[in-house]
Amino acid sequence: MVHRKGSRGHVSNDQPETISRKRQGELGQFFTQEHVATFMAGLFQKPVETVRLLDAGAGDGILLSAFVRHQRGCGYQGPISVDAYERDELILPDLESNIGSLEKECHVTIEIIRGDFIGHGSRLIGEGREPRYTHAILNPPYRKIHSRSGHRAQLRAIGLETVNLYSGFVGLALAMMEPGGQLVAILPRSFCNGPYFEPFRRFLLSRAALKHIHLFQARDKAFQGDRVLQENVIIRLSKGERHGAVMVSTSSDDRFSDYIETSHAFGTIVLPEDPHQFIHIPTGNGADPLAGPAFRFRLGDLGLSVSTGPVMDYRIREELCAEPEPGAVPLLYPAHFSGQALQWPRPGSKKPNAIRFNERTAKWLLPNGWYTLVRRLSSKEERRRIVAQVLDPEKLPAARIGIENDFNIFHVGKQPLERRLAHGLATYLNSTAVDESFRRFNGHTQVNASDLRALRYPSREMLLELGDWAMRSPTVHQQAIDQAIDHLRLRRD
Repeated sequence: MVHRKGSRGHVSNDQPETISRKRQGELGQFFTQEHVATFMAGLFQKPVETVRLLDAGAGDGILLSAFVRHQRGCGYQGPISVDAYERDELILPDLESNIGSLEKECHVTIEIIRGDFIGHGSRLIGEGREPRYTHAILNPPYRKIHSRSGHRAQLRAIGLETVNLYSGFVGLALAMMEPGGQLVAILPRSFCNGPYFEPFRRFLLSRAALKHIHLFQARDKAFQGDRVLQENVIIRLSKGERHGAVMVSTSSDDRFSDYIETSHAFGTIVLPEDPHQFIHIPTGNGADPLAGPAFRFRLGDLGLSVSTGPVMDYRIREELCAEPEPGAVPLLYPAHFSGQALQWPRPGSKKPNAIRFNERTAKWLLPNGWYTLVRRLSSKEERRRIVAQVLDPEKLPAARIGIENDFNIFHVGKQPLERRLAHGLATYLNSTAVDESFRRFNGHTQVNASDLRALRYPSREMLLELGDWAMRSPTVHQQAIDQAIDHLRLRRD
């Protein structure tokens, strides 16, 4: 049997790589590594009766093959039927060849459904004649769904509002399963947090129990060779079951050589008090470093807000100035900071240093003052995912300033913070405890305002105390920050 590593499909080896990459992008295709397929197949519990398997993006059949071989290898001799959806005409010959061998060798019945899974599956549900699968195994395509697309309307008709094909595939597959059915999927971790995937999380968690999460701790290892820099997870769901213990496992890469697993209560994965149902993925001993009475406040409790920088430079390019000039005010980008040091203006910078102050731009400018800023883009390989800085108004000679959209801004009703509070917030956000807590639910390179709202914070008094300490210290290094946070915790706990 040919294993060409492509449950999402890919063009044949005689196609130029540029064409292959282009087609993958058009269809949202990414390869499933053979070790990953074997691992996913091993997550299913042994069936007791007839197996009806759904593979919603079969590619060349590596996932369904791994599933069938695993079940037969574990001694299951009952009937297995498979519905394999695939729309890519270039991969269908390989799929047909591979399943022909599998049918004979493993005594399984496989039907290839040529076409669009979302269109076909949603139509079956709408007509009340959807199949009831006992198992589903998926590596769904990754591509945005536009708000006016047919896919968006088809998924909305089954009660799922979502923004990407991968969540649409998983949600629709779950809707087509019978009670107690098991679903295993590999997908980007981006669904675990943020407002865009909140309807998908609600859809998933209201219809199935989350039984297992596997996290690849290196972002580029689950889809090697495909230039995928998403952090990926594998999940197992059981439809219609009540939430209970969740097995959380990790490995550095797709070889699983350093595989570790621990069991966690569902309430530590989806916090009971969280209205947005973020999915936290504990690693190590699993304890959230911000759990406990010392860090029990939300931003709203402190009278604080956070929002993205209001200046979107691409909308007002003609109002931007490379260098300060009369009638313009400072415009800040991350490039204007080196650590905590603000350098403005920055001569020779590729970014503008100023923005003209006029009727058109006034609504995007803020009063000059003390703010805590957090970069929106980070790298998982950086020491910290959250990088916070304090904006010192004394270094900006203007009553109004522009802050570009690459920042998140902590403020009080669009007004500046008290100086001590700005320093205290930055110190707290730059701590290792916050970094570790943040990584439990954020697995991509963007730090959104919604993520910062989801964090727990110490009291306002503690933040002011941290600010006093930071302002007295000539240099504030990481170890000193962490010791200060531990001291606050011990005093409160």
